[in-house]
Amino acid sequence: MTDPARPVLRMRGVAKTFGLTRVLQDVDLTVRRGEVHGLLGQNGSGKSTLIKILAGFHTPDEGSIELDGASVDLPLSAVDRRKHRLRFVHQDLALLPSLTVLENLLADDVATGPGIRPRRRRAELARATAQFDRFGISLRPDTLVRDISRLDRAKLAIARAVSHLGDDDGDVAGAGRGLLVLDEPTAFLPHSEVAELIALMRAVAAQGTGVLFVSHDLDEVLTVTDRVSVLRDGQLVGSEDTASLARGDLVRLIVGRPVSVLSAGSAPVPASQERPRLQVSALRGGAVQHLDLSVHPGEVVGVTGVIGSGFDEVTQLLFGALRASGGSVAIDDLALEARRLSPATAIKAGVAYLPSDRAVQGSAPSLTVGENVALLSLRKGGGPFALTGRRLERHAGKLLRDLDVRPPEPTLAYASLSGGNQQKAMMAKWLVTGPKVLLLSEPTQGVDVGAREQIFTLIAEAARQGCAVVCSSSDLDQLAQICNRVLLMRRGVISDEVHGEAVTKAGLTEMLFADAVVRSRRATSDA
Repeated sequence: MTDPARPVLRMRGVAKTFGLTRVLQDVDLTVRRGEVHGLLGQNGSGKSTLIKILAGFHTPDEGSIELDGASVDLPLSAVDRRKHRLRFVHQDLALLPSLTVLENLLADDVATGPGIRPRRRRAELARATAQFDRFGISLRPDTLVRDISRLDRAKLAIARAVSHLGDDDGDVAGAGRGLLVLDEPTAFLPHSEVAELIALMRAVAAQGTGVLFVSHDLDEVLTVTDRVSVLRDGQLVGSEDTASLARGDLVRLIVGRPVSVLSAGSAPVPASQERPRLQVSALRGGAVQHLDLSVHPGEVVGVTGVIGSGFDEVTQLLFGALRASGGSVAIDDLALEARRLSPATAIKAGVAYLPSDRAVQGSAPSLTVGENVALLSLRKGGGPFALTGRRLERHAGKLLRDLDVRPPEPTLAYASLSGGNQQKAMMAKWLVTGPKVLLLSEPTQGVDVGAREQIFTLIAEAARQGCAVVCSSSDLDQLAQICNRVLLMRRGVISDEVHGEAVTKAGLTEMLFADAVVRSRRATSDA
């Protein structure tokens, strides 16, 4: 009989150095069967390197790894990972949008075998349906992945990984075997959808599979994990039972000190009494039916709501990333027709935009850190040929140091930075241009607790310099900490507003709850 307490993963004395930088030092990590084990730490703490060692991308300088009690050779090969049932779901999910759900589920089999033969298709459909039913996933196997939601894509990625944790006889349920590594699968999901993914994690662990869950969201970690391990500056600073920890305990382990900005209701940036810097009238487009909005210099205005209300499209419309169907936008004395607004026009007018999906919309991953950071400011000052040589390195290096982007090396590949440092680099790119309006969409999504504090400080500093800030977010904690006032959207229009001392997480929750009650009563009366 298999011992349920026997570790499915044991890492001992793992160390790794890049150049002169020691990124991991004598790390021990154990994950047991059937548990969800959280791995936490600031960006730059060594989490990514540890995961890449497990995935076989890096070879440790020192240390050993056991999978299901068996020592493995390092670096881990694809054959060893498959043999020992080690599977990964990364933040980008690695799905193919042009293929169906079934084809993505069987992607590994198709790549290594004869593909999905017609006579096998019925059996594979039955297999997929059984897999989805087992874990409560409502997906049609013949649907194209590009047509399903981000939440369903995350579920599919997990289901695909679990399907390869079963026994050699084709059991797709996981059968209590192997280790599933989830590297921030919730990072780009709205808070309202995270609970479904958490339920799926629990269902997978209940089958006996070990789950290593990497996340920056402390509330998620406290909700779903059985134990947590924390890395700080490349060292393991603690492994604890989650039930014995409070949120403040985790913060102190991660950062090494209390972080006061994490408590909701922090003092907002004082709003200016000058005339509005940003004036929006009758804006329409996407799910937004009608939006009137005024934002003064130094004011931070939040926009929130349920999915489908249009709150998450406001910043896209104001930047011209989503085409408006009507309305007008004025920035100081410059009046713009919303339908003609484009990103180029917005940038020229002094608008900066930090999108929620920084990997796709907010950056150029194939360029270096320096090229990403200096892209706007150097093009503005010296034309396209200014993006070369020592001028770029000096200019970008100073920006990186000023904003504490780690490591502050302009020549590194942008994609090599951790999530929080990527976000700070993108903030640097925009803030150096001295924008009049700063548009933010989920600005701390997928970043650690320390980087979150630094990003809040950058937002506050931009406001102090006279920027008008608009932040669309489903994170009520975040809105409570940075906003002067918060608008609630419902069915494409503003339905409520809180401001001043009412801008707390409790106040925002009450506003959302009251709106939900109204919607429920109306639905009942309509029926």
